[in-house]
Order: sequence, then C-alpha cells, then structure tokens
Amino acid sequence: MNGVHDMGGMHGFGAVQPEGDEPTFHAPWEGRVFGMSRSLGYAGAWNTHSARAARESLNPVEYLAASYYETMLLTMQKRLLARGLVGQDELEAGRSLRPGPPLARSVSASDISPILYRRRKPQSAPGPARFKVGDRVRAKNINPPTHTRLPRYARGRIGVVEAVAGVNALADAQALGGADVPQWYYTVVFTGPELWGEGSDPQLSVVIGAAESYLEPAP
Repeated sequence: MNGVHDMGGMHGFGAVQPEGDEPTFHAPWEGRVFGMSRSLGYAGAWNTHSARAARESLNPVEYLAASYYETMLLTMQKRLLARGLVGQDELEAGRSLRPGPPLARSVSASDISPILYRRRKPQSAPGPARFKVGDRVRAKNINPPTHTRLPRYARGRIGVVEAVAGVNALADAQALGGADVPQWYYTVVFTGPELWGEGSDPQLSVVIGAAESYLEPAP
C-alpha cells in the first residue's frame, strides 16, 4: 500500500532525533493502549499484519498528526468498529453499553507474560530457498493496494543477500486474513547510492528483511 506511512527517504520530515533515556511509556495511557492491542490480538480479534494494514489506511492528516500510541489507539478503534466488537456510541460514551460478541480466547492476568514473549509457530519450508548468501537480487517494483512489507524506496533497486533468514508466513497474505502462506525470508543489503542516487553517502547501507516473492535475480 503506497500510503503516507511509507515515508522512508521522503524529504521534509527532518532527521530522526533519538530521545536520551527514553522511557518505555511517556504516560500511563500508552501502556494501557499497548496492553489492549496485544491482548485483543491474542484473543483472536486480529493479527499483527491486519492491524498494520488498518493503521496504513488511516486518514493521512490524522496519521501524521498522531503519536505512535495515538495511531495504535486509532487503529484499534477502527478495527473494533469494523469487527462489530464495539459501537460508535460506546466509543463516545467511553464504556460498554451492551455485551460484545465472543472472541476465540479469553485473556487473564496470567496470560500477559506469554502474550508478550510468545513466538510464532514454526513454518514448514515451501521448498528449497531460491537465493543464497552473496546473490544479487532486485526488489520487484510492486504497488499493491493492500499491505506489503516491501518499502517503496527499495522497489526496483538491487541489493545483495546477506543472510537466509528462514521461513515465515507472508505478511501480505496475513493482512488479508487468509491462511498462512509460508515463504523464505532474506536479509538484503542495499547501498545508499543504489537507493538514493549518486549524492548519497557511499558508506551508507540499508538492510531490509524481504520475502522471496519480493525478489528476483539481478544481473
């Protein structure tokens, strides 16, 4: 999805300024939003990639004006409404006005640690990996209207496989709510000049994790 969220390499947003001794949360409500989002995912309301897709579809003006946890809250509200888990009247009231439909799982305090540290189930390899370490690959120039983890700035650019990262479910398919589509994933290194042109720092490199379907052999 070519939305405002995919701003890598875009001008006008300024440099990233890391905050010294940054706390985990700047306010208690941020922790509550994070906890609700993870708990609802664990309970079966959505998966990570469908939530990312919903975040990407937020109104651009709203998205750019919001902080990280504000976008998480807006996304959660949007998904809850879409799933019929809450009504607009309940959001406006700030409380439940009627029983909600059941989810796949309930969540208790004892589930919190497993939720935070659980790993995804291993995926079976769909076949041998197409690429190996050292291969030159080109990121495909795709522009899907739905979620993808291939950043816009890398599309059509040539990089080198640094590692074969294993097999995982394809994020693009998971965002659509379908069954897992296992794919090989690769760590691919792109040089700054390849991504940003001759004026880029020649010492700069960018590393992305790329699904096999994002890549094709490069000369």
